[in-house]
Amino acid sequence: MALSAENHDRPAGAPFGPLTIVVMGVSGSGKTTLARLLADRLDLPFAEADDFHPAANIAKMSAGVPLDDEDRAPWLRALGAWLRDRAESGTGGVVTCSALKHRYRDTLREACPGAFFLHLSGGHELVEDRLAHRTGHFMPPSLLDSQYAALEPLGADERGAVLDVGPSPEELVEMAVALLRPVNGDLT
Repeated sequence: MALSAENHDRPAGAPFGPLTIVVMGVSGSGKTTLARLLADRLDLPFAEADDFHPAANIAKMSAGVPLDDEDRAPWLRALGAWLRDRAESGTGGVVTCSALKHRYRDTLREACPGAFFLHLSGGHELVEDRLAHRTGHFMPPSLLDSQYAALEPLGADERGAVLDVGPSPEELVEMAVALLRPVNGDLT
């Protein structure tokens, strides 16, 4: 299945506003690639979640130690603040974030209730192969299993959609735009 949009409708009471998108998924799923392309396509500001990690988090992950909820809390709050600022300024924006657990996404939604989550989903072998060929990133492939173990799919109460990472990045951007059109309506 290339895409799934069961959860794309705006929940009752959710504010209408600038398009704020979180491209989520495990490390190696292609979040940064898709988010950059999507931000360019929609002319939205872009932010990379890795840039919001404190040095201690990067050191921990570089050493092959998974982050715990305490490690992630300030990082998630900083990402939420970025989304909130983009919503309040009227620019909207696209940010990457693993957002593996429902409660992590809750933190982002507390800061930016209108955030839309695009979950990039892929088989373990495909993502593991991508990680094995990735260079210049602090996240070692050895942490992939812990990410899959922590991953909680989008719930019915979450505004978002799932994209299978099999197609090319360009195809995924087109799918994402098609999924976002009912949410925003004026996408090009």
